[in-house]
Amino acid sequence: MKKAIISFAMIAFSLSGIAQEALWSGTNVKSPVVNADGTVTFNIFAPKASKVTVTGDFLPPRVVDTPAGKSEQPGSADLVEGRNGMWSYTTKKLSPELYSYKFHVNDMAVLDPANVYVNRDVASMTSIFIVSESKGDRGDIYRVNEVPHGNIEKVWYDSPTLKMHRRMTVYTPAGYDKGKNYPVMYLLHGAGGDEEAWTTLGRAAQVMDNLIAMGKAKPMIVVMPNGNPSCQAAPGEWSRGMYQPSFNDRSNPQNKPAATMDESFPDIVKYIESHYKVAKGKRNRAICGLSMGGGHSFATSKRFPDMFDYVGLFSAGLHIGQGNNKSFYEALSSSDEVKGQLAKLFGSKPKLYWIAIGKTDFLYQQNADLRRYLDEKGYPYEYMETEGGHIWRNWRVYLTEFSQKIFR
Repeated sequence: MKKAIISFAMIAFSLSGIAQEALWSGTNVKSPVVNADGTVTFNIFAPKASKVTVTGDFLPPRVVDTPAGKSEQPGSADLVEGRNGMWSYTTKKLSPELYSYKFHVNDMAVLDPANVYVNRDVASMTSIFIVSESKGDRGDIYRVNEVPHGNIEKVWYDSPTLKMHRRMTVYTPAGYDKGKNYPVMYLLHGAGGDEEAWTTLGRAAQVMDNLIAMGKAKPMIVVMPNGNPSCQAAPGEWSRGMYQPSFNDRSNPQNKPAATMDESFPDIVKYIESHYKVAKGKRNRAICGLSMGGGHSFATSKRFPDMFDYVGLFSAGLHIGQGNNKSFYEALSSSDEVKGQLAKLFGSKPKLYWIAIGKTDFLYQQNADLRRYLDEKGYPYEYMETEGGHIWRNWRVYLTEFSQKIFR
């Protein structure tokens, strides 16, 4: 009997040791942990590391010089090594928001192995988490809630203008099949992005589901096309194969596009209005976008002044062929073609022309130049200025705000 008791004790001790090893081996690590007081704790099992840091947009940003100008980069903090190779860091109280981060183990960037939730921004992968305090705050708007859900489709359409079949993402609101015709918001991504950017980085489906459920936005279709006129679809989703995406060019550099994005935009509208339950006419169409997509919204709305009643420029990259030594205001003031297009656009009396940008955005001056020109001409617009720079945190806010203003 004593031998049996001793054997059982040894087995229990052995299993306990295995369990302890599993606990500290990283397999049961919980990270990140959103604490009750609004702080967040990051944990990573790295027993052979000499240094571990976390970089994320919840930390004070670093300002760095880039070819496009000064840019905000995520801040950094050191993790502290505890027992058995476990490293940890706890933040200060964080405001409601969606945050992204990476670990750096001995200066090698790694995703959080304990967190399955990640986003791709161009070729960069980051782990993500959401902080929310109450119903309707930013974190709550960006997360999946128990509300009626719309559907997301990846749709291929023919673009005769660009001479190719192309893919776009289409959101249809909850109850779409039972409803009548819906207005449409065309939502455009920035440089380096594709038709997947707004649903992943921008949380567009969650934003629309939640705002519609709260009665803050009208039920609408949201169309998210690929804004790269040499591309058919997102990386890995078309015949070019599994290439490495880059900020400047996602397409074959030897394949010059047959037309610009704004020239080809009627192909998108034609497909949507022939395949979906759409309320037609400019009063039922909105166009908006971030950075390059803001530039596309600017260009498309002035090229087709009777197409959209609502225009949103989010940190817009504005270009009309100005040289390096000419400001956007100077280029705009000297272009008879563009001045004529804007005159026709505002002559059509759009219901909303909306401009939003962060105070430290490297495109701030371009947008200030546009506002100066509009002010001088007496063209009406609304303006929103936020903290921060050229970042997704701002663009999610702009989508949230703009979508509540349209189709009223």
